[in-house]
Amino acid sequence: MGINGIGTAGYPMAGDTTKRTRQNVSGTSFAEQMNNMAGKKGHTVYMKTDDMLYSGGNGTGLSFYIKYAENSTEDDPTVIAKGIDEKGDEFEQTIHINKINPKFATIVEMRALEAYTGVEKRNGFSSLPMGTGDMGLNDRRDFMDMFKNAISDMKLLSRKEAAAYYQYSMQAYWDFMIRK
Repeated sequence: MGINGIGTAGYPMAGDTTKRTRQNVSGTSFAEQMNNMAGKKGHTVYMKTDDMLYSGGNGTGLSFYIKYAENSTEDDPTVIAKGIDEKGDEFEQTIHINKINPKFATIVEMRALEAYTGVEKRNGFSSLPMGTGDMGLNDRRDFMDMFKNAISDMKLLSRKEAAAYYQYSMQAYWDFMIRK
């Protein structure tokens, strides 16, 4: 239904014979938008191989894989993370597992710790709490507080199994912090 002769969504009202074209809110045509997108980089996805501890990413475009470093030892487990950050730039990081602090960690560090500790992933889901999908390469968060919030939310929603799983995962990271 239109108001004062103006149809909804830029279309003419019934009986209106004035020729109109629908224009995008941004003012560019569909063809212009497609041409603009053609020059932009797509997302990179790393397929997991047998020598990788982790392969994945998140909604920001961050995509990476993690492997043990050649100089990794039992006393100083070390991994190399390589990938593409949220800006489309390549990166490589050396991560010393024993130096990871889950109370102030990046998503890449926590994925390395998740793989190293062998925290069980249930039904293909991450052992990490919700809220990591918007993290960039260098963003740091208190994952232990994130676990507490996720557990509280799951209990509020009467999702006892999910709350128990996050409790199990959080305990594994607390145990890691106590051991080191």
